[in-house]
Amino acid sequence: MFKILLVEDDRELNKTVCAYLEQNQEIPILFMTARDDFTSKQRGFRSGIDDYMVKPVDLEEMLLRIEALLRRAKIAVSKKLTVGDVFLDAEEHTAYLKGEEIPLTVREFNLIYKLLSYPKKTFTRSQLMDEFWDSASSSGPRTVDVYMTKLRDKFSDCDDFEIVTVHGLGYKAVLK
Repeated sequence: MFKILLVEDDRELNKTVCAYLEQNQEIPILFMTARDDFTSKQRGFRSGIDDYMVKPVDLEEMLLRIEALLRRAKIAVSKKLTVGDVFLDAEEHTAYLKGEEIPLTVREFNLIYKLLSYPKKTFTRSQLMDEFWDSASSSGPRTVDVYMTKLRDKFSDCDDFEIVTVHGLGYKAVLK
C-alpha cells in the first residue's frame, strides 16, 4: 500500500485534492506549486521529488501522473517487468519473449529495461550514453543507434511494443 504526503498551503485545494485521491487511488508523493520557472523545478527534482505539477492542477492529469509513479515504484521494487509476452528480470539480467530467452548483452538489457520502464518517454542519445557508457568510452552518440538496431532485431517477433526513433532526439518504447 502506498501513502502520499500532500504539502499544499491552500487549505481548500488541499481538501479537494485529498478527497479526489482517496476516491481514486492509493498514492505516493507529488509536489504541487504555483512556481513554474525552471530553477524552481530543478531545485525540486534535485531535492528528491518524483514529480512536479504547476497550479492550477487538472485532477485527472494528476491522477495519471500518480498512476505512472506507482507503475515505476512497482517496477523498482520488483525488478521484474512484463510487457505483453516480454518478461525482463533485472536481478538475473534475463529477457524472455513468449517464454524463450532472448540473449542480450548487459548494455542491451539495460537499454531495453530502461525504455520499457518508461513507455512513451523519449530518451536522448546523450542521456542513454551518460547512463550506460562510462565517461572513458570513445563511443559517440550514434553508438546508441547501433544498439537500438540490435534490439529491434532481437525483439522483431514481439507485437507488444516497438522502439521508435524520435528524429533528431533519441528513442522511446511505444506499447501496442
